[in-house]
This record gives sequence, C-alpha cells and structure tokens, in this order.
Amino acid sequence: MQRILSAHLAAHVHETVTIAGWIHRRRLLKSVAFLIVRDAEGISQVVVTDPATRARLEELTEESVVEVVATVTPNEQAPGGVELTGPAIRVLSAVTVQLPFELHRPELSASLPTQLDHAALALRHPARRAALRIAAAATAGFRAALSEQRFVEIQTPKIVASATESGANVFRLDYFGRPAYLAQSPQFYKQLMVGVFERVFEVGPVFRAEPSDTARHLSQYTSLDAEMGFIEDHRDVMAALTRTLAVMMQTITARTGEPTPDVPGEIPAVHFSEALKIAGAPADEPDLAPAHERALGEWALREHGSEFVYVTGYPMRKRPFYTHPDPADPTYSNGFDLLFRGLEIVTGGQRLHRYEDYVAALALRGERAEPYEGYLDGFRYGMPPHGGWAIGLERFVARLTETANVREVTAFPRDLHRVTP
Repeated sequence: MQRILSAHLAAHVHETVTIAGWIHRRRLLKSVAFLIVRDAEGISQVVVTDPATRARLEELTEESVVEVVATVTPNEQAPGGVELTGPAIRVLSAVTVQLPFELHRPELSASLPTQLDHAALALRHPARRAALRIAAAATAGFRAALSEQRFVEIQTPKIVASATESGANVFRLDYFGRPAYLAQSPQFYKQLMVGVFERVFEVGPVFRAEPSDTARHLSQYTSLDAEMGFIEDHRDVMAALTRTLAVMMQTITARTGEPTPDVPGEIPAVHFSEALKIAGAPADEPDLAPAHERALGEWALREHGSEFVYVTGYPMRKRPFYTHPDPADPTYSNGFDLLFRGLEIVTGGQRLHRYEDYVAALALRGERAEPYEGYLDGFRYGMPPHGGWAIGLERFVARLTETANVREVTAFPRDLHRVTP
C-alpha cells in the first residue's frame, strides 16, 4: 500500500491508508490514546482504542519511527480535518535513549548551544525546519530569477591559490605539499566566466577565517553570487538584483505560505557620504557600523516605505582591488551594499575590466601581480564592462524571519568555536 503524507490524507476519507513518520507526541488518556505522527509535510492524529495496540504504544518513545495502517476518518478537530482510526502500528526504528529536549512544544526550550550540539534532533522541530524550507525556496527563487534574466549557472573551485579579497582572513591548506586556501568567494572565477557566457551565477559555500564571534557571522556560509557583462555601471547591476529579490520573495511565499515584504520596483539608493549624515556618523568614517545600518533601515522605512535601501559609493579603501572607482571621484567606488531591515545582506558593484587597470590597482595597494596571474590573464584577452553581487543566504533568511542569531537558520553552522556535528 502506497504511503500517504499527512498533508494529503483529506483526499482519502474512508480509505485504508499507510502513513509513516516519527512519533511527535503520545497522549495516553484513560479510555483512548492519541498518537501524533510527524512526516515531512506535517502531522497526523492516530486514535488508538484497542488495548493491545495501546499497550504497544505505551512502550514506544517520542521520535521512534513507525508505520501505521489505518482508516481515514473525518474529524473537524483533528489536523487537516481527518484522523486515523483502527490502526495497526509497526515500529521501523525505536528510540531507546532519553531525548535531550522535547520537540512537540511550539518553541524549543533548549539553549542554542544545546540545540547545535544535537542538531540532528533540533532541526526536526517545526520552527527550525521552517527556516530551512525558506532558505530552499529563496535559493530556488534566485535560480529562477537569474535564469529568467539569461544568466547561466556555473560551479567554481573552492580550493584556490590566492586570497580573493587580498586579505588575511583565509583558511590555509596543505595542498600536496604546497600552500592553498579555501575560497573566500567565487569572485575571480565568475568574472572570468563573464567572458564565456556574459551572465553567470553560482550557489555555493564560501569560507571566511574572520575571528568574529557575533550573531551575524559564520566561518562557512552559502553565497548566492551573480556576475553580468556589458553594463554601463553599477546601477545596471542593482536593477538586476532588485528583480532577483522580487522573484525570491514571490517564490518563498508561493512555496512556504510565509508572507514576505514587498520589493519596490526601484529600491531607494543613497550615496555613502549622505548615508553617514543620515546615520549621524562622522564624515570621515570609512565604513558603516551595525548601528549606522540600523539607522539607515529606519530612515528608508520612514521616508520611502521600503524595508530595503542601497548604499552606493563606498570609499575605495574599503573595497577590494577589483572594484571600479567612481569616474567622477575616484576616492569613491562604483560599489554598493544592500541593507534589508537595517542589516547588510548583499555586497556588489562594478568591477575593473581592463588588464592595465588591474596591474595599477594592485601596485597602488603594494601587492605583486604574480599571485594573481591566472586571474589577470583573462583580462588580457578582452573583457566587457561588468559587475555583480553576492547575497549571504543565511543572513538573508535570518533577517527575513527576524531571527536573532544566524546559527538558528543554519543546519550545521561553522563558526569560531564549532566544527561539529
């Protein structure tokens, strides 16, 4: 008999069906017992009145995996308007240890470290599962939006010969006796692939060896990257990103039923110098602090009714060497960040596209060109004006769900202290 998922039981009223899943909860009353079975799409209520079946149920514990053959019976009070009666229960996998916390309550009572230590169990909780479903829907929307805009999906190496951001926050590897690094981003490769497909994107892990122990940082996270050629400047990139975000939000709502904020057809944008004034920061501040980002988020909502705001024209000294300077004032860049509800979730901008400009940019920063030869060679052969962006998936989901700590929306987070489970 084919297994029926909980969400589809209402279509099988008065039929005998098979369900299977985890024991979410048992309610053992005097004259009747209720078995709540959880599967990938929800819960089912099983009514147990037979003494022998009840005795067997009393021996089982929560999270044991069972198969139930029973009749689907209408009951408006039950989940989905139906319950299962006259069950025969078969144990597929019995839990014989005490659970570190209960999953049937609306909220997990265990501390976050305890949840992370027992991630295999904690992730089964509906709230934790919901966040991961949102992440999956966001990724699907990202792919759909970029395919719609003529982008081609690519895969790039995660072991590289040099640091992408020309910084020190990289994980060093012994690669067959010579040094290598875990990729901080697919930046170099996605730029080179613009010379192949003109528009490319990637969904993949990136690694940052930042000693940051905050609620918004991870050492490994999922980056949603895109790069596009034949642009005028960073504003073309921002327009493509705005469209992508709109489709991502639509896809999340369609797949999960969760409401999402409206993405304006044109997200408000403010230059970095003006952003400092709005945030009440000193005029010589080189970057935006978290408090400044929050102030800008409040401003965008108050003045424009938007939960999103672009900050453009970051100082060149705070942007990677491949960033294109603003032709009107080369001390600023044609780079941007996108803030969502007062938190930076996207970094992007226009890149340099001429070989001689790269050599000059590296020299200006006191770096040798030799470590970047494989990357720079691509620009000897003709590259169009181009730019792109990167979205931190986990940070985006945390902000969307208004979750305080990014680790709560990450299946198996890696940070300054954690490499297990």
